[in-house]
Amino acid sequence: MKQVADFLVKIVLFVLICLVFWWSCDVPFSVTVNLIVMVGGVLLTFPLVWIGRSFLIRNPTPGRAAWITTFIHFLLGFTFGVPMIRAIVTGQNHALWDLPVPTAIGLPMVIVTGAAFAMTVLNLALKGFGAPFFISLSRKLAIDWLYAWTRNPMVLAVLAFLLSLGIWLQSGAFLLWILILFAPALLFFIKVYEERELEIRFGQSYLEYKSRTPMLFPRRPIG
Repeated sequence: MKQVADFLVKIVLFVLICLVFWWSCDVPFSVTVNLIVMVGGVLLTFPLVWIGRSFLIRNPTPGRAAWITTFIHFLLGFTFGVPMIRAIVTGQNHALWDLPVPTAIGLPMVIVTGAAFAMTVLNLALKGFGAPFFISLSRKLAIDWLYAWTRNPMVLAVLAFLLSLGIWLQSGAFLLWILILFAPALLFFIKVYEERELEIRFGQSYLEYKSRTPMLFPRRPIG
């Protein structure tokens, strides 16, 4: 019964976040509201992560960590997902920030980095028995294939994809948003919350993996 209840909760959360994403794509925002969402939404990530970590370390058990992480991931859909959608939707609306880069250059970059992201998702599914964010938290520590080169290949692929997307959209404003706001907030979440959560759920095996594998930029596996 508990597994069924957990599954139903995740389905409800997934449907809710999908509806919010659809709404944020469809509803026209004023320039001011759009800016508030794009900037303020991402900035909310920082207190959300601190609050989540405080709950996480209060009673650090694997089961409790998994539940807290499910809801933290859900809330990150609002602080990361909605601002990202608005940034993509309005990325070409800032004429003064147009990049003089042919779309023929940006499109292959989007395809390659998108394929790299798909590979990291497949890697996590096959080696960690999980999926991105709260859809299915990894049940096993993924340390092979791409995860042998870096602890966060999915994060690296996402950032590369978004930067490629900005080049394809010819939007300097979008690139600046990624570099100045989105990337720092995402890395803050990884460093402050996710690493601690993985320590709680996987213990010594994660600490050993962490000691030999770089956080972000790939390095040839040791041994």
